[in-house]
Amino acid sequence: MALNKPYQAYQNNAVNTASGGELTLMLYNGCLKFIKQATKDIQANNIEAKNTNIQKAQRIIQELMVTLDQEVEISQQIMPLYDYIHHRLMEANLKNDVSILQEVEGFVVDFRDTWKQVILKTRQKQHAQGEHV
Repeated sequence: MALNKPYQAYQNNAVNTASGGELTLMLYNGCLKFIKQATKDIQANNIEAKNTNIQKAQRIIQELMVTLDQEVEISQQIMPLYDYIHHRLMEANLKNDVSILQEVEGFVVDFRDTWKQVILKTRQKQHAQGEHV
């Protein structure tokens, strides 16, 4: 148990010091982790764990929906996709359907990878501006 304390402290510090963009990236990665685990749970016929992991993924998608800035134009295109992912997660949970989880995983990977690029470009821009000041 004592071995986990430094790791937990590191994780807490990472979350507490992360920027908004980094927190969003953490949410996408967490969602992917739960979707992948739910897939394994279905394959192992562990229905209770599958349900728990899909619900965790759904809560992350709900958080992304709630925190989406509706004033930003692209939000009007992202919100229906989040809604679709949320709906498909519910369907995968009801049907114990790995193929639906794989479909949803693909969407979340695309969001995550796109978000990584946004963070990198923002950092590059900030760094370039910092050099010229």
